[in-house]
Amino acid sequence: MEAGFNNTTYQTDFNNARNLTGPQDDIDMYFIYYVVQCIVISIGLPLTLVTIYALFSLVRQGQVAPIYVINLLISDIIQLCCLIVYVSNHETPMTWTVHSFGIMSSVGFMVCISLERYLVIVHPLWYRFKRTIKISVAVCAVVWAFPPVCFLIVFPRVSDMVAIIVLSIILIIPFPLFIFFLVRTLRALSSSVSVRSDEKRRIVGLLVVVLLIYTLLFLPTIIRFLYEATSFESLTFSYTTDMLLSLSPLADMLLYIFIRKQTMGNCLASVCCCIEESNDPTTSAVDVDDI
Repeated sequence: MEAGFNNTTYQTDFNNARNLTGPQDDIDMYFIYYVVQCIVISIGLPLTLVTIYALFSLVRQGQVAPIYVINLLISDIIQLCCLIVYVSNHETPMTWTVHSFGIMSSVGFMVCISLERYLVIVHPLWYRFKRTIKISVAVCAVVWAFPPVCFLIVFPRVSDMVAIIVLSIILIIPFPLFIFFLVRTLRALSSSVSVRSDEKRRIVGLLVVVLLIYTLLFLPTIIRFLYEATSFESLTFSYTTDMLLSLSPLADMLLYIFIRKQTMGNCLASVCCCIEESNDPTTSAVDVDDI
């Protein structure tokens, strides 16, 4: 029995919409869902591979944070491969299992990224002596090992409803952690004078992006799992949450901007230039005349 990830009811509704049967709204929603998946696959897969290659250069320089981002992007590749199977109409219960495995891994590495940035500011001395590549690799190994333990040992021993509830609880636990890391980091940075302003923006920006990605893209799916555990069924809601979740590989690549100093600096410089130009009356007049 494959509990927790083999949602028979939803998969049946999915197949009905794909075979163009049922309400017209469900059929239209399926086509939107299908198009979004195709766009995410065509853009996300090559960009993710390029970003992983770029991050490896930072790891060679002895930086630790890119290791977690690389593993996060690898979990995104797993999800993108599952999306390819969905689009090709060859999904199986194993595909749903692997996809859930990728989702849990992504959330785990997002926690690692936020925790690492939190330790840099709140516990700098401890982090300075403990931040080694070996420790980071060990943490990544634990994160990768946790989903198989759940899906191969824990979930098969319980009912589908219990498995969905347990999975939802596991996935929602990082939410207060993300908020805690952000709030504590902001408090520490407000009284810190040793951290440069650009470094503060990078750290806070990364924590905010991680929290937004989780809240906007992952949290709706967790809510859907809880609804399904109470026998609430809505095909439109399922498609909406799946579309949001499929956007997470694209959103995760934003973290590269906050990891690489030069890229972040260029982005901030561009934003500042745009703000200065919009506030310059002479520039505004020239732009109007050109139009």
